[in-house]
Amino acid sequence: MKKVMVPGTFDPITEGHLDVIKRAATLFDEVLVGVAGSENKGKGPLFTLEERVELARAATSEMANVTVKPFRGLLVDFARQEGAIAIIKGLRAVTDFEWEFQQAALNYHMNPDMETMFIMASPEHMYLSSSVVKEIAGFGGDISTFVPNRVGNLMAERFGCVFRES
Repeated sequence: MKKVMVPGTFDPITEGHLDVIKRAATLFDEVLVGVAGSENKGKGPLFTLEERVELARAATSEMANVTVKPFRGLLVDFARQEGAIAIIKGLRAVTDFEWEFQQAALNYHMNPDMETMFIMASPEHMYLSSSVVKEIAGFGGDISTFVPNRVGNLMAERFGCVFRES
């Protein structure tokens, strides 16, 4: 069985994240969604680690071969500990590639047996990021097409933004 890991902060998980997770789930036997603790990004998250894990679990609940776990520390260590053969990252633009290329090289240096693979964002999600969703929500905008229902409802409750369930 080939197990891969799709890591991220997922603050919050978006339809773009879910697109990458779904596509990885069609290619591999098992997909582990690794939700990173906030210290991994050097910035404070909007949602707690526990909330982000719960939201990711709710969003992926209908994907039989997907599990969600939190982690702290080095991504490459967690992936190895969980038995993943590769790390799957989504790419939206050249700027993503530059950052992810550097991270892949560092991970390879720490564990040459851990592959990093990239899945290009679908055209309808190339502009989408958690940061953009948070900014739109902060100004009371409509996030209905950007996030799953559980995330949208929670953000509407907390920030008063517009969200209509799909």
